[in-house]
Amino acid sequence: MKLDILAIGAHPDDIELSCAGVLAKEAAAGKKIGIVDLTRGELGTRGTPEIRDQEATKAAKILGVAVRENLGFADGFFVNDKQHQLEIVKMIRKYQPEIVICNAVEDRHPDHAKGSDLTSVSCFLSGLRKIETLDDQGVNQEQWRPKNVYHYIQWKDLVPDIVVDITGHLETKMDAVKAYKSQFFDPDNNEPATPISSNNFFESIRYRAANLGRLIGTDHAEGFTTERYPAVDSLFDLK
Repeated sequence: MKLDILAIGAHPDDIELSCAGVLAKEAAAGKKIGIVDLTRGELGTRGTPEIRDQEATKAAKILGVAVRENLGFADGFFVNDKQHQLEIVKMIRKYQPEIVICNAVEDRHPDHAKGSDLTSVSCFLSGLRKIETLDDQGVNQEQWRPKNVYHYIQWKDLVPDIVVDITGHLETKMDAVKAYKSQFFDPDNNEPATPISSNNFFESIRYRAANLGRLIGTDHAEGFTTERYPAVDSLFDLK
């Protein structure tokens, strides 16, 4: 299956919190979207890996993505080395996405920056024909390099390079976030509180989207940083 967009996150829920509005919008427009989670979030204070698996599956259905896979890297301990790079290269070559969206380049959780760098390096390596990888049937994969790699924004308020209008898709994003009931605000949950389990954090998803929307003259938006200058044919293409 060839994808238009492959979103990659260090943990299940990274993508929902950060770029689910864009994914929902593009899926509704007929684009084929895929998600790859690097870990099962097994070090998370609340819930279990099994619960997170179920929540990730539910969130994917809400967003309308075509496929979701988990690479099973070690939460908190994966590194940017050949072994991990090749696993992501296999995913990129398997799905041949035009665009890859991945973790924030800088953030509170160290896995986010690690995931960002690991994915970025893997996207480059995937385009090198002398790196050989095999698919699930043992067949050689063709090299593939996405046209663009974008990084979503997470805990820290990084300044975006581009901002995408997600007006009309915020509630789908919020429903996908709510699928992770074990992780986010739930007054009936008696597990230990975390920085992301407060109602303030949950509401911050809305007000970040609203504020970015305000800045570009729409209701809601999501921001991304880029690895190279975004290009347009004409100034009139910019909104």
